[in-house]
Amino acid sequence: MLLAVAATVLGLAALAWSADRFVDGASAVARYLGMPALLVGMIIIGFGTSAPELVVSAFAAAGGDPGIALGNALGSNVANIGLILGATALVIPVAVHRGILRKELPVLLLVTAVLGVLVLDSEVSRVDAAVLLITLVALLAWSVLSARRAANDPLAADVDKEAQAHPMTRRAAWTWLVVGLVLLVVASRVLVWGAVGVAERLGWSDLVIGLTVVALGTSAPELASSIAAARKGESDLALGNIIGSNLFNTLGVIGIAGVISPAVVSSDLVTRDLPVVFALTVTLIVFAVWPLGRGKITRLEGALLLLAYAGYLALLLATA
Repeated sequence: MLLAVAATVLGLAALAWSADRFVDGASAVARYLGMPALLVGMIIIGFGTSAPELVVSAFAAAGGDPGIALGNALGSNVANIGLILGATALVIPVAVHRGILRKELPVLLLVTAVLGVLVLDSEVSRVDAAVLLITLVALLAWSVLSARRAANDPLAADVDKEAQAHPMTRRAAWTWLVVGLVLLVVASRVLVWGAVGVAERLGWSDLVIGLTVVALGTSAPELASSIAAARKGESDLALGNIIGSNLFNTLGVIGIAGVISPAVVSSDLVTRDLPVVFALTVTLIVFAVWPLGRGKITRLEGALLLLAYAGYLALLLATA
């Protein structure tokens, strides 16, 4: 038991550190290869926010632990809205731009509903997974085309500013790309092994371990970066990262895991976890638009999101 716990903690810590190194290296390599700043921001950095979830779920699926793969993705989505956005809003109210209200939030709600429809037959088949991945590619293409039509895209400006503030040589970029990727893989294998061991000793299902321990661990980097952004007065970036991460988790993480190994979906996931994700997404939209035109998530609403997340964790542990 102690060895499994140690492997889980070590895997989570190594995962958070290696994910940052991988994203930094990949972003620098992409710029050296001539990729536009807009694409670096949307694809490389956007993918990087879900890199821990993606690698962990892929190895869990390949190892015959689909509960961890699915639980990790959905548990991270719940943590992103309830824990991360709630904590960020407590630090400083989170601004919600009109573009996010008109496009990203409705798309996130629709994507969550699509996943719910696909798992009604209690299975994530390879066809279901292909539908999710094709939807992800279509959304990325739409996002890139929409952003390129904008005169001055803030994401591209942020990427350029970050590159100038933290320059990296070509050799260092390739080194961190390779080292970060290798450590991501190793840390994910250690984490999955430890999490499965803990689940077996406690008598918990793989799904509950994925929804709690693994999801919290893979969401830790986003929690740290979102609170840091809030302290700098950039809370709107935190909301954008959360929405992007949830989209990647739902479409990319579950999609890739399903392609690797089709999974039987637990009835708890259909009747408990997916409705929670959907309800939190609806709540986020309501908080953002009510009262009409306010355009922010207040500290009180952040506290309510945190309470909702605490209640969800309590329910999971009580029924584990």
